[in-house]
Amino acid sequence: MNQFFREIFNLHIGQDDNEKILESVRNNISFRGANLWILACAILVASVGLNVNSTAVIIGAMLISPLMGPILGSGFALGIYDFELLKRSMRNLFVATLTSLIVSAVYFYLSPFKQAQSEILNRTSPTIYDVLIAFFGGLVGVIAVTRVEKGNPIPGVAIATALMPPLCTAGYGLATGNFKYFFGAMFLYTINCVFIAMSTFAIVKYLNFPAKSQVDARQQARVRWSIIAITLIVMTPSIWFAFQLYKEQKFIDNANKFINNELDGETIIFKKLDFKSKPHTIDLACYGHKFTEQEINALNDKLAYYDLFNTEIVLRQDQNLDLLKKDILNEMDNAEINLNEKDLAIKAYQDELDQYHSLEDPVLYEEARAIFPELGSLSLGRHAFMNGSDTIRSMVIATIEETNKLSEEEIDRLSQWLKIRLKDSTLMVTTLKY
Repeated sequence: MNQFFREIFNLHIGQDDNEKILESVRNNISFRGANLWILACAILVASVGLNVNSTAVIIGAMLISPLMGPILGSGFALGIYDFELLKRSMRNLFVATLTSLIVSAVYFYLSPFKQAQSEILNRTSPTIYDVLIAFFGGLVGVIAVTRVEKGNPIPGVAIATALMPPLCTAGYGLATGNFKYFFGAMFLYTINCVFIAMSTFAIVKYLNFPAKSQVDARQQARVRWSIIAITLIVMTPSIWFAFQLYKEQKFIDNANKFINNELDGETIIFKKLDFKSKPHTIDLACYGHKFTEQEINALNDKLAYYDLFNTEIVLRQDQNLDLLKKDILNEMDNAEINLNEKDLAIKAYQDELDQYHSLEDPVLYEEARAIFPELGSLSLGRHAFMNGSDTIRSMVIATIEETNKLSEEEIDRLSQWLKIRLKDSTLMVTTLKY
């Protein structure tokens, strides 16, 4: 059984000659002539893809990028203790990185479109998941490099590990003066470089590549401890980012539960959940019902039941729809929400139409007649009540004719049934007198 599993997981099967592998690695390190031109063009393509938010274009740029060469070279150099190869790899990686930053920064500086799209924002806060992607993607890449038949994993590795987009995002940060984006993207790029190199080192040691020169135990230990230290230094912030991402997702889930349960039936035309503000905020715009200060306080008190601590509710509830839309649009100038005045108006009017259509359902009258056979005509309508203030109260009124043969008790039962049927506890039944 042990022999069976050893054969299944044996990476030596199909391995190319060590000298051929190392020669291939050395040839892919240099960034001169054609390689540098290809890199610059790939960076431009990726920058355009980020600029127009096109995933397909970004993937195309990653496929033609030659950035993996010096990173794999660094891992191989550490694994065989070839410090000359390590210097060449690091020097060429620096040249490639600097060239990429310059080209992408120039592009974004000249581009008239400087809004941060989702493809850019996705690469500014790396987490532990990016570490895992880089490490296991790197494993696949270096295993493919050591095969006689390379197969087709390398293009997939180029896409999964995504070296180009973080560099272009860093260039965007430089061009726009947004150093938060720059440092976040460069950290993601560093994660990818370090853990691809680490996975390469691991495979080189596993395959027992011979050391280029004799290295004493002290130097070997120094290399191992340096790798461990670099790994921990790079990994620790990503773990913290992952924990913050978990907390933010938990906040969003709890906030949505709160809104669905406590504001069910309200016309909400704008929602923004901000975890990064202190305190966290649930920013809502409601149309129709204006909440009193007591109601808002009651809602804030219920936040703790949903584990929404250090959170407050911000309600935008101007009954003038035009003013409400202006307030929301001003708030969204720098927000990542694509909503305009037309969208807000359509949402508000659609909610109103839905409310009226639910009262015109002919099945409702048939059900009422089945339960109350003596019922004559029934009219349902939604009415707005104004009391001189800026509050507009909406209520459903059910009207029956005086000639109905229903008793007072049956009319009361009809009222209770309609409240349940229409899910409106404020409904009132009136009698029309001629």
